[in-house]
Amino acid sequence: MLLVPLPLGFFVRQRVVAYLAYTAIHAYAFTFQTLALLLEWSTGSDAAFPRDGSAPWSYAIVNGVFYGVGLFLVWLGHRLGSRRRARKGAAEAVNLS
Repeated sequence: MLLVPLPLGFFVRQRVVAYLAYTAIHAYAFTFQTLALLLEWSTGSDAAFPRDGSAPWSYAIVNGVFYGVGLFLVWLGHRLGSRRRARKGAAEAVNLS
């Protein structure tokens, strides 16, 4: 999930569209990750969630951090892509004159 946002922000011109795409991709991956962990937990594994069934706050915090870092990388990719497109546009304008 941390390999997708930078190129997504770089290549998608509209930042809001890139954010929405990353949110959709993250939600899809998060759903299957949670399902896999819950299936493991139901068979007796306590690697991801506590055995007593209490709220798994550490899981929520780690996923929140990954989501935040991903949104930052979308922003960074969009900023880098905008700068590159602006330089390329300026160079083309100079060549045309």
